[in-house]
Amino acid sequence: MGIRVNSVQHYFETLNERFIPSAAKGVKATFQFELTGEGGGSWFVEFDDGTMKVNEGTTASPTTTIKMDAPNYVKMVNGDLGGTMAFMRGLLKVSGNVMLAQKMQAFLPPNSGK
Repeated sequence: MGIRVNSVQHYFETLNERFIPSAAKGVKATFQFELTGEGGGSWFVEFDDGTMKVNEGTTASPTTTIKMDAPNYVKMVNGDLGGTMAFMRGLLKVSGNVMLAQKMQAFLPPNSGK
């Protein structure tokens, strides 16, 4: 995907342009994003069998929660920081359904980094 973002806000505003509905068929889940530091905030994204809805704020019962420093999250979604490496280095914390977080890369792919 060719969308490089310059902030977490920009990422969530352009999420529909990254979304691959066919890769999210059969997925029914809510991802909570808790992004801290400068430019951070809280968002939750609901997936329902190939559809997606982005919401600002928090939800009571997310399927998966992703916590990360906002500047590092921007690097990760731009393809400048690998998700696995971020997780192993403790920069990315995932709770709930961790396997679903890994699958998310198929329907919300990071930028190629180019």
